[in-house]
Amino acid sequence: MPRRPNVIVFFTDQQRHDSTGLHGNPLDLTPNFDRLASDGTHVKHFFTCQPVCGPARACWQTGMYATAAGVHVNGRTITPGLPTLAEQFSRAGYRTGYFGKWHLGEPQVLGPVKPEYRAGYQDWLASNVLEFTSDAYETVLWDANNQPHNLPGYRVDALTDAVIRYVDERARSEQPFFTFVSYIEPHHQNHRDNYPAPHGYEERYRGRWTPPDLQALGGSSAQHLAGYWGMIKRLDEALGRLQDALVSLRIADDTIVLFTSDHGNHFKTRNGEYKRSCHDSSIRVPCGIWGGPFRGGGAIDELVSLVDLPPTLLDACGVAVPPTMQGRSMLPLVNRALDAWPEEVFVQISESHVGRALRTHRWKYAITGVDVPEGPQPPGVAKYVESHLYDLESDPHELCNLVDAASFGDVRAELRGRMMARMRAAGEPEPIIETVEPKGRGQRAPSLKLAALKRGK
Repeated sequence: MPRRPNVIVFFTDQQRHDSTGLHGNPLDLTPNFDRLASDGTHVKHFFTCQPVCGPARACWQTGMYATAAGVHVNGRTITPGLPTLAEQFSRAGYRTGYFGKWHLGEPQVLGPVKPEYRAGYQDWLASNVLEFTSDAYETVLWDANNQPHNLPGYRVDALTDAVIRYVDERARSEQPFFTFVSYIEPHHQNHRDNYPAPHGYEERYRGRWTPPDLQALGGSSAQHLAGYWGMIKRLDEALGRLQDALVSLRIADDTIVLFTSDHGNHFKTRNGEYKRSCHDSSIRVPCGIWGGPFRGGGAIDELVSLVDLPPTLLDACGVAVPPTMQGRSMLPLVNRALDAWPEEVFVQISESHVGRALRTHRWKYAITGVDVPEGPQPPGVAKYVESHLYDLESDPHELCNLVDAASFGDVRAELRGRMMARMRAAGEPEPIIETVEPKGRGQRAPSLKLAALKRGK
């Protein structure tokens, strides 16, 4: 029986999809990601299922939506007893390791993470909430015995150095490994509310290209975008270093590398901070996979959710996918062996409000909870109201909200039904969704037959 492939997940924090060359960024920030995705499989339309740090990570580790995993807001832990990604790989004979930001540990504990909160990872060098226990040139991580380690260098490089040392050790073993590397970049530095790029990198991008939605809406982009681009440049260089290490260790052909992020960044244009909204700037992120069955996979046109990645990796390695996982393996898409795939992705939103969103190739539809009780935010509510509708074909940057346009009533009705179906499938009670009072006739709505909701039509 051939040895199963190694797996490395290269996971960034708060990275917009249009930060990459494959998505039109002209600044040459991501040549290594662009090559990885072009030579492997590029998931062109990839979306988080929860644009908040802790909930998105819970979805990753369980393959479940955030409400089902028990982490619908930051500061919560995965429901005990749920099968996790690391546990499945471990049972299949893998050595599992986690590096970087965790955000699923014991509430109110910033740094060390007790073993019972590590979701089954065997090897460990992490911080529960890295943005609060480190800075750009001050990286402190805790090992499996909860002993602190001060790592030298810029934070991206410090973490990458540690991972390369670990991969070097694992490469000498006959045992395959599953390694999850969770960077904090390009997330803002919380206590300073800025984006600290490596020295000299912010200057490269000051006054350079600004994405169209930020050109129109502004937000904090004029202040923060140069540092953000600089952080992404260094992340891509780290990806290249890691890939070079795999080549040097002669395990590149035996290793799957997956690159993606937890959510995007709208630079305070959609609410008072950086994420937690239904807009593509918040929910659409880059995703590329290289190695194993993903080599030469080309570009995937279907819409894929973060919740689909855990079963995809298990499937690619011949490891059993637990029935609790709510996503589906996209390996049949890579092999062009699947005719049917969902025509939308479903997103849960928390903390800024209790919200839900659907994203098809053409439409964005979102609802917001009403009568939300005071106190800790609940995972869901009984009643929602329609809050957003965008026609992405004519308005790709989501600048014209059509939710109260009378001529789009049939569009909203169709999407409302699909929203209820997706909420039920995620394990949520079917809600009441109130419509808004129409204002004006607007333009004539397109036909709402299912074909009209498919990509580009």
